Amino acid sequence: MSFLDLAKKRYSVRKYKKKPVDIKKLEKILEAGRVAPSAANFQPLYFIVIRDVVLRRDIATTYHKPWILEAPVIIVICGDHNKSWRRPDGKDHLDIDAAIAVDHMTLAAADLGLGSCWVCMFDSMLCHKILNLPSFIETIVLLPLGYPADEVDIDRHKKGRKSFEEIVRLDGFNKKFSP
Repeated sequence: MSFLDLAKKRYSVRKYKKKPVDIKKLEKILEAGRVAPSAANFQPLYFIVIRDVVLRRDIATTYHKPWILEAPVIIVICGDHNKSWRRPDGKDHLDIDAAIAVDHMTLAAADLGLGSCWVCMFDSMLCHKILNLPSFIETIVLLPLGYPADEVDIDRHKKGRKSFEEIVRLDGFNKKFSP
């Protein structure tokens, strides 16, 4: 499968089969996150894998949608601002590093027949407390993971996304790209 086909195959899964995730597949997904690039190669991220049912229920209380409990695995992506790279103007790249790693993991999951969904609208402080994390660690993303119980139309991008012409520019903002 081409990269573009894989990217189109990936979608936000919110319905999961009651089937445990194969540990070898989980390891491959985590490895995809581990090898993801980070700014200046500082690698400030941590991936906390939650498989325990009780702990998953606790983590689910940080999010307002019950479907997250269907996922047999939740990966909590965390980072250390003290270890992240900053531009000279002070911009911290921790969130960017996390986004790259999560994107790698979501694509690896899709490639392995698994589904995932970025969850950013959760109570980060409560999640931090539940996991008893050190004060210098921030919880950034919840990544539920499992076998999808539904299917998605891979051609959905034709109508559900802005057109190429609407978002691509050439040599500045005012000139549209045209091959």
